[in-house]
Amino acid sequence: MLDLAGEIHRWREQIRRTKLLRATGKVTKVIGLTVEAKGITAGVGEVCDILVPGESEPVTTEVVGFKEEASILMPLGELRGICPGCQVLPRGQPLTVQVGEALLGKVLDGLGRPMDGSRLHTGLAYPVNKNPPEPLERKRIKEVLATGIRSIDALLTCGKGQRVGIFSGSGVGKSTLLGMMARFCSADLNVIALIGERGREVRDFIENDLGPGGLARSVVVVATSDQPALVRIKGALVATTIAEYFRDQGKDVLLFMDSITRFATAQREVGLAVGEPPATRGYTPSVFSLLPKLLERSGTSARGTITAFYTVLVEADDMNEPVADAVRGILDGHIVLSRDLATRNHYPAIDVLNSVSRLMPELVTKQHLQDASRLRHLLATYKQSEDLINVGAYVKGSNPAVDEAIQYYDRINAFLRQDINEKTTFNQSIQELTFVRE
Repeated sequence: MLDLAGEIHRWREQIRRTKLLRATGKVTKVIGLTVEAKGITAGVGEVCDILVPGESEPVTTEVVGFKEEASILMPLGELRGICPGCQVLPRGQPLTVQVGEALLGKVLDGLGRPMDGSRLHTGLAYPVNKNPPEPLERKRIKEVLATGIRSIDALLTCGKGQRVGIFSGSGVGKSTLLGMMARFCSADLNVIALIGERGREVRDFIENDLGPGGLARSVVVVATSDQPALVRIKGALVATTIAEYFRDQGKDVLLFMDSITRFATAQREVGLAVGEPPATRGYTPSVFSLLPKLLERSGTSARGTITAFYTVLVEADDMNEPVADAVRGILDGHIVLSRDLATRNHYPAIDVLNSVSRLMPELVTKQHLQDASRLRHLLATYKQSEDLINVGAYVKGSNPAVDEAIQYYDRINAFLRQDINEKTTFNQSIQELTFVRE
């Protein structure tokens, strides 16, 4: 009897929450990438369908703002065939994404739909706009995450739940580095977001950099540069939501996002379209408020971890441009890729002197930290006198510290170089680092 009463109460609550009547509106204006509609009562972030004459599927849009009595919508797809008077139907909810173990090995579009045309029936949907975990619910980062990259594991050690930025210009090897970590890392699975990438590079990354073995333990979310700005933004949010689902299952997730700069550029396009004033270098204020909301969603929680690597495409190799500066202040470390090293065929082109892991001192042994500090000191000493050494102006014996740096320089470079198919375990990296004690 109690079960029946509970069932009746549950159905009454569901009926009470159900909207039996939905207010519909009409399209009044289309300007650029925005659609103005009147007659609907939908909040910011709510999904709306626009019924287009002659089309079997509606155009999916999202409410991004208001202007006087009109709602401003932006498309989650193409603005095909929309004309004044088209009917607008609010869904009454924000965008959600299907989550589950069935996502592993899948390549999804920016809205979380499989790109091979198949359908997901996981039975569980997460909203893409979620709040980060509460600060006091986050576990402290105490475990090392082995990336399989010698220079990172030995000199820029990362922990499970750490968030790191990879800063570089274009064509310096970001995607190759991400592919190596995806194949070699010790995480349970990878979630990879390719935001604003060239369409040609997507298949190259999946087949060459990631490989069949890497794809089998990964979920790839793709929103290429030709997609609408809102889809590129949602692609980043969808990838983060999928990573959160696996974290909720107690897994250690590795999240890659390439790139956070194109995510910020997409938000700038949306902001300018709805009338936001441009601020720093044309970026709107909403860009700098949205960045921490996205980046803070990764990290540790009460159950699992999301270790996140966000690439930052710096303009003209300027490491202090607005997005790079904002991201660096939020994350727990940064890895700088050097164009100068890349031109010398030094891969991975990691500039260890300008890179830092803020959590490394808490994760490694005292001896490991001493060895890493000594290598940095030797490398920095050599760099200070490199011009004199190259032109032959330095006289051996003038400075004992420089003499020692010259002695170790070739071995340091050999240690920092690594073939794309060469995996090095964490213990091997630490053991190989001991050459600096000799």
